[in-house]
Amino acid sequence: MVLIFNKILPHVLGLCILLLFTACYKDLPVTKDVIKLPPGFPAIDHPQDNKPTESRIKLGKALFEDPVLSHDSTISCSSCHFSPVAFSDTIGRSFGINGKRGHRNASPLFNLAYHEEFMRDGSIPTLEMQILAPISNEKEMGSHITEATERLLLSGIYDQLSQTAYNRPVSDYVITRAISCYLRSLISGNSSYDSLLLGQTELSISAQKGMNLFFSERTNCSNCHNGFNFTNNSYENIGLYYHYMDSGRFNVTFKDRDLGKFKVPSLRNLKYTSPYMHNGSKTSLKDIITHYNYGGQAHPNKSEHVKGLGLSSEEIEQLIDFLNSLNN
Repeated sequence: MVLIFNKILPHVLGLCILLLFTACYKDLPVTKDVIKLPPGFPAIDHPQDNKPTESRIKLGKALFEDPVLSHDSTISCSSCHFSPVAFSDTIGRSFGINGKRGHRNASPLFNLAYHEEFMRDGSIPTLEMQILAPISNEKEMGSHITEATERLLLSGIYDQLSQTAYNRPVSDYVITRAISCYLRSLISGNSSYDSLLLGQTELSISAQKGMNLFFSERTNCSNCHNGFNFTNNSYENIGLYYHYMDSGRFNVTFKDRDLGKFKVPSLRNLKYTSPYMHNGSKTSLKDIITHYNYGGQAHPNKSEHVKGLGLSSEEIEQLIDFLNSLNN
């Protein structure tokens, strides 16, 4: 009896969390069967077999919060991706099962619907496939999708949710698609900057000056951080190190020119997503801008856009004020 209770308890906790869960930064809106997009955001190209519905998003949210997906039922997706900090973590490398540290900084999860590749090195081509990575990673959940499915079937708690959402019992198909459907519903686009574009507000004088700097040829920020999500989704070496312990994109392509390159992140919600960089090595926006200001390390693959900027202390603060206007 105790054994059965222990196996079911994580599911119960996960579903309880589902009922209590609300995003702690401004709106990640979902309306019935449709993901509400902010003005100016392009339509989402959903997979044909995973169109969003209220029941699918609800199931995905429950699974995202449920630690039963991990080998020892102690770690859920939300253990490393907290809603109050834009679904990122507050430490450089998150802890997985048995206190193991992850390899890289946990990325924020908003606006994933617009990504074409996933992970910081772009090693996974679809969001549905990406769901498998943390489940199987021995430093994260240390499980296997088949084991996770068996534990979910054992409880019987998810049967009705799965049937309603996908017209089939819980399976690896359902797990990967439901969580993906939920993640695609996490849309962030209600910042002061967005309101400025709609003519609804004005930025402070300092933030306006920072915006002019950001979009200027002097800083080159917008060469990589552009569009509605402030990223071109490319891979760049920013001269963070001369010798990289993590080879980045090279691990995918095995091409020397990709050594030390990582996916260009969105600049939205930076207020919530510290620490920054692929390894969590920068803890403040001032640290990041200072890095670009002196031009970074002279790595052979360093982006041509990364060079000394000659910004004054006042101009650095202006850039920070503009970046803070991108917070939801």
